[in-house]
Amino acid sequence: MSARETTTTKETISAKMSRWAAGLEYKQLSQDAVYQAKRFLLDSVGCALGGYRQHDVKIALEILDEIAGRGPSTVIGNGKRIDPVSAALANALMIRCMDYNDIYWKQDPSHPSDIFPAALACCERAKGDGKELIVGLVLGHEFEMRFCEAAFPGIRERGWHHATLTAFVSPIVAGRALHLPWEQIQHAIGISASRQCTLGAVTAGKLTMMKNTVDPMATQSGVLAALMAEKGYTGPEHVVDGKEGLTHCFGPEWKLNLLTDGLGESWRITQCGMKFFPTEALTHAPISAVLDLVKENDLHPENVQKIQIRSLARAADILSDPSKYDPHTKETADHSLPYVIAAALAERQVTPAQFEMKKIMDPTIRAQLKKVEVVADPEIEKVFPALQRVIVNITTTDGRSFTKQLDYPKGDPRNPLSDAEIEEKFAALAEGVLSPGAQKKLKDAIWNLEKIGSVSKLMALMRTDVRPRKAAHKTKNKAKKR
Repeated sequence: MSARETTTTKETISAKMSRWAAGLEYKQLSQDAVYQAKRFLLDSVGCALGGYRQHDVKIALEILDEIAGRGPSTVIGNGKRIDPVSAALANALMIRCMDYNDIYWKQDPSHPSDIFPAALACCERAKGDGKELIVGLVLGHEFEMRFCEAAFPGIRERGWHHATLTAFVSPIVAGRALHLPWEQIQHAIGISASRQCTLGAVTAGKLTMMKNTVDPMATQSGVLAALMAEKGYTGPEHVVDGKEGLTHCFGPEWKLNLLTDGLGESWRITQCGMKFFPTEALTHAPISAVLDLVKENDLHPENVQKIQIRSLARAADILSDPSKYDPHTKETADHSLPYVIAAALAERQVTPAQFEMKKIMDPTIRAQLKKVEVVADPEIEKVFPALQRVIVNITTTDGRSFTKQLDYPKGDPRNPLSDAEIEEKFAALAEGVLSPGAQKKLKDAIWNLEKIGSVSKLMALMRTDVRPRKAAHKTKNKAKKR
């Protein structure tokens, strides 16, 4: 056989992934993979319910009211039934917008649960059940996390955002939920991935609403691509490993075997982390260490002269550039290592409340920002990503020094959130959107997801049953004017 014939007949990476995804069945999943899928769905739905009330989501929903078509897929919060492409965008943005959902970081960072809405929207369109949804949830984590492991260095270090990778994975999830044959799933990958490359600018310097929107847009892209492929639209089969494909354009080194080796032998979803804080992933270990030191030694802002954070070079570069010492938006604040540390010192907690504008501009918190020094430590670089090590040193005004080293944060698979902690996080985020009774029904449904006969029935449980308080607020304001 000639070299040309060998090249022509060699199966592409996207073919291997698509063939396996199309054939995956619920009964092949491990018990732990199913259990983790439920945990991540409960966590993600909680994030979405909290996200439903955020300003950027409100803007997006207004736009979709104008442009989205009627369809079978449900929007979390308002319960509207719209087309799958629009529903995937809306629900993914809700999950993502508070920066509070899951996190995986090997060579690249990612939030695989951003892809859940592709499975939700397409399962609704295909009239799928809970078991089909679980397959979709597991698939998204499987390939998103494998893509994060395959590039050396990660594409984020080359100036590209991980939404670039999501565009390769979301069509697999959407296609499988629609029960497409593997050839059409492969075309969907080509359609989505060949036109959805995302610049790292969205998470560099001063941050905007796009920081949390690009990955939902990549999920939306995958759903659109799957619907196009279903009708016979074609896309480049060599989009991963061929001429001017991913590895050609995003060199230098890729270990593509990591995308397919051992598929089905273990499940990546069991190795993913959750967020204990609504902040960028590399801030979690520093926040935890600072909170421990502050509480253990009863330190208050007036006691502290300096807080030094020894971390990765990318933490010093991305999370503590000059704009991060003067945040004026939620998006910049939750990616600002100085801000989150200042909030931890001043308020002894880092919750969604610390990212409201009144807190971001609070004089007490802002006075702590200048006390925070972030130092890139080459020794810490050597152990990453196996360890997300951080060393925190707090110097007090009376000359004392307190030091703490953490190798991974709360929420890491080595120190996971308990089911009770996930439920507490869910309840805090769902408050004001779902009543306690509605919260219980939704939690029970998710914990028993494999018994759910219709994903649409599950989605109906995510519709708000709490009346907004606008009228009472206006009355109160009128009373004040009088």
